[in-house]
Amino acid sequence: MTLCVPRAGVPAEVTAPVAVGVAAHLLGLVGDPATATVGWEIDWQGPLSVPLADERAVQAACGIMHVHGRAAGRPSPLAVDYASTVAGVLAAQGVCAALLARAGGADMTRVRTSVGQAALLALAQYLAAATADGDDPADDLPSRAGSGEEPAPAGCSFVSADGVRFELEALDAGRWLDFWQSLGADRADVGRGWRSFQQRFATATCVLPPALSATVRRASFPAVRSAADRSGAAVLPVRQDPLPPTPTPPWTLTPFPEPGGTTTDRARTAAAPLAGLRVVESARRVQGPLAGHVLRLLGADVVRIEPPGGDPMRGIPPTAGTTSARFSALNAGKAVTEIDFTTDAGRRAVRELVSDADVFLHNWAPGKAARLGLDADDLRAARRGLVYAWASGWGDALGPEPPVGTDYLVQAHSGLAAAVRPADEPPAPSLMTLTDVLGGLTCAQGVLAALLARLRTGRGGRVDSSLYSAAALVPRRRRRLGAPDRPLRTRDGYVSLGPQARERPERLARALGLGAPAGADTIASRARTRPTADWLPRLAAAGLAPTPVCTSLADLARDPRFAPALTVGEFAAPLAPWEFS
Repeated sequence: MTLCVPRAGVPAEVTAPVAVGVAAHLLGLVGDPATATVGWEIDWQGPLSVPLADERAVQAACGIMHVHGRAAGRPSPLAVDYASTVAGVLAAQGVCAALLARAGGADMTRVRTSVGQAALLALAQYLAAATADGDDPADDLPSRAGSGEEPAPAGCSFVSADGVRFELEALDAGRWLDFWQSLGADRADVGRGWRSFQQRFATATCVLPPALSATVRRASFPAVRSAADRSGAAVLPVRQDPLPPTPTPPWTLTPFPEPGGTTTDRARTAAAPLAGLRVVESARRVQGPLAGHVLRLLGADVVRIEPPGGDPMRGIPPTAGTTSARFSALNAGKAVTEIDFTTDAGRRAVRELVSDADVFLHNWAPGKAARLGLDADDLRAARRGLVYAWASGWGDALGPEPPVGTDYLVQAHSGLAAAVRPADEPPAPSLMTLTDVLGGLTCAQGVLAALLARLRTGRGGRVDSSLYSAAALVPRRRRRLGAPDRPLRTRDGYVSLGPQARERPERLARALGLGAPAGADTIASRARTRPTADWLPRLAAAGLAPTPVCTSLADLARDPRFAPALTVGEFAAPLAPWEFS
C-alpha cells in the first residue's frame, strides 16, 4: 500500500498536499502496479532544523523568494507551489529508484523527501555561485524597488505599441544587435544591455537601458515579430491566462519493438539504488545536465560527452577551483569524454559508448540527432534495451519548427509567467530558471519510468520530455497576494508572515502594536522600526507563523540548521534529497 502520510509522531499538518498530489499523478503515469508497494513520505522540512509549515515558509527560508525577487530588488514569493511541485517529482523518482534497486537485490520499502530539500536542489546553481570564491555578485545587487512596498518592474518582458507584452530571446550578440537595430535602437544602448540580458539565466536579474523598452513601445507587435524573424531572434507573447494552452503529459514513452533488457551484477543499496546502471549524457546548460545529475545522485554512473576542448560553460564565472561553480553544481562527479560529432570517427565513438550503456540522454536542438545519425533508431541498434531520452524545449507542442526552447519563452507561452505573479502585477516570467529545473527533473523521471518498463517487458524505449511539458506540472491558481502575503520589510531584513496574517489581519496589527484595522502603509512603516529578531516573538505570540526571509545564499550555506542537507567544499551543494529504507 502506498503511504502518503507523515512518519510516525509527526502531526498530519506537516504533509505537503500539493507535493503529494504531484507525486501521485506521476506514479499513476508510470503504470507499474509495483509502485504501490513502496511507501513514500513528503514533509516540509526533512532533516533541516528550520521550522517550516507551508510552501510560503519554504520559499522564504530556503532562498526561493530571494532569487525570484532579485529582478525586483527585494524578496518576492512565487504565487505557485513551486517547491512543492519539485518535491512531488522527487518523491516519484524515489519510488521508481527503490523498485529498480529491488531488482538489483536491495531490500527497499520506503522513501522520504521534503519540500525544503526540493527548494535547495532547485537553487543548486545559484547556491554554488554564491559560495564559490566569495559571494556571488548577484547577492549584493542594488534594489530597484525604491523605498516602498509597491511592486517594481521585474524581468525582461517588453510591451509593444499595440499593447502586446512579449518575451524576447537572442542567444548570441549578433542576433541581439540585429534585432534592436532593425527597430531603430541606438547601438550604444543595445551594447550596454547585452551583458545583463545574456547573464540573466545565471543571475536571475536583468537591468536594461530604458531606451530599449522605449524602442519597442514605438513598434507594433507585427513589426517586432518581423524584426525577430529577420535577425534570428525569437519573440512570443506572454499569455495572460495562467492555464497551459494545450494539455501535454510530462513525458511520453515509446517502447522499442525488439527485446533486449539488461541486468546488473552490482549490488544496489539505499545509498546507491541505481548502482550498476550507466548513463551517457550529451547535454548543455541546465535541463539535460540536471537530469544526468539526478540519476548520478541516485547511484548511476554518468559519462558526459563534451566537444573537443570541453564544454564552454566550464569557464563561466564565478569559478570553484578551475571550473565554473554553476557548471560543477550539475556536473561534478560525472566522467567526461571529448568527442567531435561532426566526424565519422566521433559518431562511431558515441555508438561505442552507447553499446555499454543503459541510457542515452541529450537535449540537442530539434533535428540534430537525425542529422548526425544518432537518433533513437540509430542508437538502439548499438544497444538492445537502450533507454533513449530527449529533453527538448517544446516537444511537439508548437509544431515541427518551434522557436528556440528556452526557459523564459516557455514560461511566457505556457501560462506559468502569469501564474507565478500575483494578480496586481502583470504576467512576466520569473528570472529564476523554473522550467529548466523542472524540465531536468521530469526527464529523469521519464528515464526511471522507462527503466521500470524495461524490467517488466524486456524492451527499451524512447522517452520524450520538454520544458513545456514540465511547466504543465505546476498547479495553477490565480492567487491574489496582498500586503500580508508579501514579505514584510523590517529594519534589517524581511519576514514572511504565513496564512494567518491574511486570514486574521487584526493579529498582525496587534503584534505590531497598532490598532485594528491598520492599513498596509501603516503596517509597513511600523515594521521597519525594529529588527527582525525583535518582531519574531511578538508575531508568534499573536498566533502568526513568521519566517525570516533568506537574503543571502552564502549565509544560508553557513547556517548550521541547513547543514544536514548540504555538502560544503569548494562550493555548497545540496545532498541527495532522498532517504531510502
